[in-house]
This record gives sequence, C-alpha cells and structure tokens, in this order.
Amino acid sequence: MNYARFLTATSQARRSSPIRVLTDLLATAPKSVISLAAGSPNPNLFPFKTAVITTENGKIIQFDGEIMKKALQYSQSSGIPELLSWLKQLQIKLHNPPTLHYPPSQGQMDICVTTGSQDGLCKVFEMIINRGDNILLNEPIYSGTLAALQPLGCNIINVSSDEHGIIPESLKEILSQWKPEDSKDPKKNTPKFLYTVPNGNNPTGNSLASSRKKEIYELARKYDFLIIEDDPYYFLQFSKPWAPSFLSMDIDGRVIRADSFSKILSAGLRIGFITGPKPLIERIVLHTQVSTLHTSTFTQLIVSQLLHQWGEEGFLAHIDRVTDYYRRQKDALLVAADKWLTGLAEWHAPTAGMFVWIKIKGIHDAKKLIEEKAIKKEILMVPGSAFYVDKSAPSPYFRASFSLASPEQMDIAFQRLAELIRESL
Repeated sequence: MNYARFLTATSQARRSSPIRVLTDLLATAPKSVISLAAGSPNPNLFPFKTAVITTENGKIIQFDGEIMKKALQYSQSSGIPELLSWLKQLQIKLHNPPTLHYPPSQGQMDICVTTGSQDGLCKVFEMIINRGDNILLNEPIYSGTLAALQPLGCNIINVSSDEHGIIPESLKEILSQWKPEDSKDPKKNTPKFLYTVPNGNNPTGNSLASSRKKEIYELARKYDFLIIEDDPYYFLQFSKPWAPSFLSMDIDGRVIRADSFSKILSAGLRIGFITGPKPLIERIVLHTQVSTLHTSTFTQLIVSQLLHQWGEEGFLAHIDRVTDYYRRQKDALLVAADKWLTGLAEWHAPTAGMFVWIKIKGIHDAKKLIEEKAIKKEILMVPGSAFYVDKSAPSPYFRASFSLASPEQMDIAFQRLAELIRESL
C-alpha cells in the first residue's frame, strides 16, 4: 500500500508535538525520574478528590485519591494504555485482522481512542480529502456524515443500495470509467475511499450482506481505494453470528474502522476508537495532538475499569442484554406499523440498529407532512430529505427511531400518522 497518495498535504505536514511526546515518556517513566519538563497542573490542587460509580449489577468502580489524580490529568493522545490494550484484544477476538502481524510500515493494525467515533471520522476525512477528490458512499446516509464531508469540497458519488446494502454491480459500473492502473496517476482522480455503515445503517436500518462485502473489498483492491467502515451499530445486530467485518478480510491494510461505545455504554462519555493501518492511525494521533490533545482521561478510565471488571465475557453478556432490548423495541415498532400503516406505507424490517426507514405511498415528498403536520399532532420523526446530499430533492421517506418510545407510544404515534396520511392523499 502506498499510503502517501491518500494523505492531504496538511496531514503529511503534521509533526509530533515535543510536549505530547513528553506525556508519553512520563506515563512510563519510573518514579525516581525528576521532571522539570511537563507543564501539567499539579493534581494536588484539583478540587475533586475521590469518586464512586455504581454499575447496574451493584458493583463499584472506585476512584481513590491516586486514581483520581490520574483521571483528572493530561494523558496520551492515542488513549490510555490500559484501555488501548483491552480494545486491541477485543478487535482480535471479534475480527482477527490479517494485518495484525504485518510490519508497521506495511499496514500493521493499530488503534487510537477518539472522542466518540464522529471525532475520529472527521479526522479521517480531513486526513484524506483534498478539494475536488472523488469519494464513494451510499445514500441515504447519516446527516452528520454529510455535514462533515460537504465543507471539504469533495465530489460525493452515490453508489446504489437496497435492503441488503451497497449493490456491487452499481459500484462496478461507477468504477468502470477508470482503469485499475489510473490510481497511480493523480490527474485521473480515482476515488480515494468508499464510506459505508455496514450494520443497521442510519437511517435505513439496512445491513450489508457478507457476500457483497467480499465483492466490494475485491473492487477496492482492484481500483486501490480505502474502505471507511463506520460501524456504530455492530453490537446491535439482531441475529448471530455477527456479520464478518471489512476489517476481518483486510489483507492489504486498506480498511479504516470506526467503533463506538455510545450506543452500548454511554453516549455522553464520548468514547470511540479507530482501528486501521498504523501509518494512517499515526496521522490521526498527530491531528489529536493539536486539537483535543486527548479524549477525556476521566471517561477513558471509567470505561477501562468497567471493561476490566467485566472481562470479555461480561462485556458480551452486557451486549446481549442491550441487543435484546432493542430487538423487542424493533418488534414493537413493526407491530404498530403493521397495525396502522399497512396499505399506506412500506418498509423493511431492520437487521440491526435503532431505525426503520418508511416510504409513504402516494406522496411525492413527505417533508411537509413530517416537519409541519406531524409536529402539530405531537409526533416527531425525521424526513428522508435530511439524509441526502441534495436536501431540496423530494423524498417520500421518513426515519422512525425505536430507541426511546414505549410500545404504547409507538402505537399512538403511528395511529396519528395514519390519520395524517389519509388526510393528505
């Protein structure tokens, strides 16, 4: 892999911060070392002295005086070592990346902690995209991703998809305008990456079929583009075994994977992590050194202590409990949809995540119905137009989330919606 061709001039120009290097050194230095170098505040002056956090099973996470000093202090830009170590073992267990034992320069697997996966993805985009670059994705797509991509001035090429995710034939057709060797010529402007949410895509709830992933990965090899695998709903797959990831089939070191704890532990702690080839992860860490410095040490330690307390078995048992809840919620929303929207709308049952993507029949554009009329009926949903590059284009779709509402509330909401749809036809 020639990673240099994927990096922007800004990313290539980043250099390691001498002060941040000192932070790494101090973290592993023996206590006998006398430091007059670091500009860290004296932790004895922090007003917070101890903390006790009670978990759902009644167990305690205890931050005594010494741990509290660490939790409130600066830490390494890539993440605290104890959390990184745990995450690496998790990725090995779940994905067993072929790149695990590659030399660092040849795309060896590496990990960094980010302030939520969105922080990591924004840094990935800014690392790769020059104005005018071609990138591939499949609409409809999470509006936050579009908000991150569009100001960078890239050309967004939509790859057609259906309820089974990206259609490989559509990707082949798009790529056919280039020759495989064109990737070596910057003037040809071949696509730099394919971005996809392979499980429980927001907003559609669709998941990418495993057989299609293999075809897509081979196309990535043939035309030499990266795959950005944004997978925040990986742990919310409703059926087992879980689908194999792009990371698990990445023999070249061309996959950058974003994971998140937001949907399974806490959204507010803002803990995500990026896994990918070491030369690219290093660029993300360098960006972090001059932006956030590091993800909150306090929240990293909370998550790390919880994960070490649980172990892998306890973590996966927690995942099962979370997924069982969302599966029941999904089933309740589908029952309400069948009851009230049959004949008025159509949808596919999601295989992961928190959303159902619903198309209203007989209506060219659902925007006014969802944004104005539904709100007056005290129903909140998101119109489909929010998830497209061209937000002015009409869309008969809307996104319904089943994460928070009770089954009774879902039933009432769809009853009210059915009345609105009939009034609008």
